[in-house]
Amino acid sequence: MLVNAIIAAVIAVLVIAFLSQAIWILREYERGVVYTLGRFTSVTGPGFRVLIPVVQQIVKVDLRTITEDVPSQDVISQDNVSVKVNAVIYFRVTDPQLAINEVENFRRATSELAQTTLRSVLGKHELDEMLSERDKLNRDIQEILDQQTDRWGIKVANVEIKHVDLDESMIRAIARQAEAERERRARVINAEGEQQAAQKLVEAARQLDAQPAAMQLRYLNSLQDIAGDRTNTIVFPFPTNMMGQLLESLGSKKG
Repeated sequence: MLVNAIIAAVIAVLVIAFLSQAIWILREYERGVVYTLGRFTSVTGPGFRVLIPVVQQIVKVDLRTITEDVPSQDVISQDNVSVKVNAVIYFRVTDPQLAINEVENFRRATSELAQTTLRSVLGKHELDEMLSERDKLNRDIQEILDQQTDRWGIKVANVEIKHVDLDESMIRAIARQAEAERERRARVINAEGEQQAAQKLVEAARQLDAQPAAMQLRYLNSLQDIAGDRTNTIVFPFPTNMMGQLLESLGSKKG
């Protein structure tokens, strides 16, 4: 009886092991790379699959988008500024056969390639471009990675630079530069305003000089404004051209 029970248990274990190697269920987002006696034979889709144990093996591949953090990288910009940059990449497997057969570990290979590409691309740009043109840099890195990983059956959908970290001295230098730039713009705006005001004054002077009567009306308006001011002393300005006209009129009367 004991021997029969042991034999039955061994047979049950063998049957379970056989079924575990023979029966496979793949989810909708999975594909199976099938090998027969070590040779690639096919890529099977989702659902219920039966394989020949020992003779056939299967490797599951996830087709969903993978999010991979790129570790912080030391980058020296084109203007010799040392920064630390990290990023995140989004990629997915488009060809399971290539992803398994052409590279040992496609996730690690893609991550390593992203690190070297990040340093290479950012090293060709100045610090200001890293801070202000991230969208362009993201596209450049994504295009290079996508081209390189195509032979692995990998599609790099997006690359995002997360942080560009500077040391404290560089942050203070950038703050001083920004303050100087603001002061420069304010001075330029003030100078432009002064120039425009001077041009308007010149135009007004030309018009008044061309029309003496307009100058006299302006003089009378000024006297009216002064008369409305509550002061003890009032100084009446007297234009020199009006003085000349008055002297000429007096001279003509004496003559």
